[in-house]
Amino acid sequence: MASFYSSVDSNKRKSFFIIALFIAFVTGATYVMAQGLGYGLDVVGLAFIFSGIGSFVSYYFSDQIILTLSGARPASREKDFHFYTVAENLSLAAQLPMPKLYVIEDSAINAFATGRNPEHAVVCATTGLLSRLDRTELEGVVAHELSHIKNYDMLVMSIVTVLVGLIALLADWFLRISRFGGGRKRNGNSGQLQMIMFIAGLVLALLAPIIAQLIQLAISRRREFFADASGAAITKYPEGLARALEKISQDREPLEAANKATAHLYFANPLKNHHDAVGWFAGMFNTHPPVEQRIAALRGV
Repeated sequence: MASFYSSVDSNKRKSFFIIALFIAFVTGATYVMAQGLGYGLDVVGLAFIFSGIGSFVSYYFSDQIILTLSGARPASREKDFHFYTVAENLSLAAQLPMPKLYVIEDSAINAFATGRNPEHAVVCATTGLLSRLDRTELEGVVAHELSHIKNYDMLVMSIVTVLVGLIALLADWFLRISRFGGGRKRNGNSGQLQMIMFIAGLVLALLAPIIAQLIQLAISRRREFFADASGAAITKYPEGLARALEKISQDREPLEAANKATAHLYFANPLKNHHDAVGWFAGMFNTHPPVEQRIAALRGV
């Protein structure tokens, strides 16, 4: 079985490759659409500003937003002793500041991490997770969430969200302007090139938002594998996390506080009433990898 550290390095390389591919795709698509309308890259700058402002606000206040939506309460050493001490010990092992701990009063088994950086991080767990996992399994889950914090996954996904928003905004503008015959007209060879770019831009305006969303989901799934490997490296015992995943996979209760907008934050898909799609193509629309694949990776099967 490959070492924990080689698994972390492998997942890191794959994550960086997907993100680089995404940036290249967004850059190419925005260039083609902008040239197709004859505006150049000035319209791209405006779209980036609009989508960037919204995503930055969401990122900066992510901990407050998600905690408010989930109705979580602060955890205490007295009331949530195992959760508190596990997080305390693993934070030292991971060389991270102790995150703020919160608890959601819900019998579903789940957890999530949020916050703009390690100094302003939050780890939240449900009462179902705290009551139904043993300490070793709890360590696996908390180490996974601390890995999200250490790997700056919230920042990565915020950047990805900006790029997805940029593509969606540009595609919407392209379709609206082209519907009314807008854009800057050019003559001669430049006009012919613009017409080619316009046709290509029209195709991209229809397909790019879907493609961008699929790449965003692929990045989300890859970051889960990365956090699993990093969490196993922290605890030095991947079996604890694997057993926790087995228990969570058997839990069919949805988490009431979760929704489609926040589902990607959680340790496992919290919308159990919306069964994960199966098959290669259908699985591309999932926010999380199949539990069986995560367990197999942890056990080196």
